[in-house]
Amino acid sequence: MEIKENVIYMFELLKIENDARRGRLTTVHGTVETPFFMNVATAAAIKGGISALDLEELKCPVMLCNTYHLHIRPSDTVIRKMGGLRAFTRWAGPLLTDSGGFQVFSLAKLRRIKEEGVYFSSHVDGKKIFMGPEESMQIQSNLGSTIAMAFDECVENPAPYEYVKKSAEMTTRWLVRCKNELERLNALDSTINKNQLLFGINQGGTFKDLRIEHMKNIAELDLPGYAVGGLAVGETTDVMYEVLDYIVPEMPADKPRYLMGVGTPSNLIEAVARGIDMFDCVMPSRNARHGTVFTWGGIIQLMNERYTLDDSPLDPECGCPTCRSFSRAYLRHLFKAGEHLAARLGVMHNLYFYNTLMEKIKDALDSGTFAQFRAKYSPLLAQKRI
Repeated sequence: MEIKENVIYMFELLKIENDARRGRLTTVHGTVETPFFMNVATAAAIKGGISALDLEELKCPVMLCNTYHLHIRPSDTVIRKMGGLRAFTRWAGPLLTDSGGFQVFSLAKLRRIKEEGVYFSSHVDGKKIFMGPEESMQIQSNLGSTIAMAFDECVENPAPYEYVKKSAEMTTRWLVRCKNELERLNALDSTINKNQLLFGINQGGTFKDLRIEHMKNIAELDLPGYAVGGLAVGETTDVMYEVLDYIVPEMPADKPRYLMGVGTPSNLIEAVARGIDMFDCVMPSRNARHGTVFTWGGIIQLMNERYTLDDSPLDPECGCPTCRSFSRAYLRHLFKAGEHLAARLGVMHNLYFYNTLMEKIKDALDSGTFAQFRAKYSPLLAQKRI
C-alpha cells in the first residue's frame, strides 16, 4: 500500500468500462485502488479470531469498525487515550467507521427518534444512551478513523412512503449537522486525525423519487464521498439492483461511491457494473463461521458428508493460508468438533477470496475485459456446490 504523507484526500478516475469504474483513492493514511471491499472488524476485530495483522496477509485494503459497538465497549474515550483505532488495533492502512446509525435502529429494541437524535438503551447492559449527529462525529473523531460516516436513519424495506420521506429529510438535516461538527472537531489541536473525511449516505427506501431527491440534496454539500444506504434490509436482489440502476447515475462522478452492507460475490460484481467503488459486508466472515465458504467454482458447505475424506484444499485456485496448508476433510472435522480453529481458518479463506475477487475485477477493468468477467463469474460464484 502506497503512503502519501502529504496528501490529505484525492480521488482519481483511471478508467471507465460502460458504467464500471476503475479508480484510486488517496487519503492521509494511504492510497487504495478502487473498486475495493472493506473487511468488517465490528468491535475492532474480525469475528473468528482475525487480527489487523492477519488482514494484511489477507490483502485487506481498508478495515471497517463500528461506532456504536466501540462506544459501548471499551468506549471511544478509552480508544482515544490509546491513540485511536489504528494504534489500538495495529492497523496501518485506511480505516472507515460506520456512524452507528444502523446499529441504533437494528439492535435497540426501545428507542425514540427525535429531531435532535435518538434515545435508546444499550443492547449490552440496558444503559440509557443518546446519540445524534454531533455525538456520532465526536465518537468517530475519538476513534481517529480515516473516513467517518454520517449519522442517518436506516429504514427497513418496505416502509410507508410518508415515513420514508420524512426520514430522508431528517437525514439531510442531520448530515448538515455532521458536516459542521466534524469541521469543528478537525480544527482542534487535540484531534487525533485532523484530516478525517466525511461521507454522506443516500436514503429513501425503494422509492425512486425520494432516492433521487435525497441524493441531489446531499450532493450539494460537496462531501469527499457518498454512500448508498438502506439496501439489503428486506428488499429482493432485483429491487436492490433496480435502485442502483437509477440512483448511481445521480451520485457525483468525481467522488467515491460506496454501497453499504452488500453482499455476495455476485452482488459485488453486479454493483461494480453499475458504477459502485466501495463495499463492506459481514457475509464472508459470518458464513465462514458456519462452514460456508466461497470458491471460484461456487459455494460449498463444509458440514456436508461428502467432504469427510476430501483431501483437497477448499479451493485449488486459492492461495490463502488455509488453502495452502489444510484440506476440506480437516476443516470439516474442526467444524464438527466445535474447534475455534475452524472459524479462524474459514474466515481467513473467505476474506482472502473476497479481496482476491476485487483484485480480479480491477485486473479485468484494466484490460478492458470486465464484461466477459461479469458474464462468467457473476452466475458461477452464486452457484451452490452442496
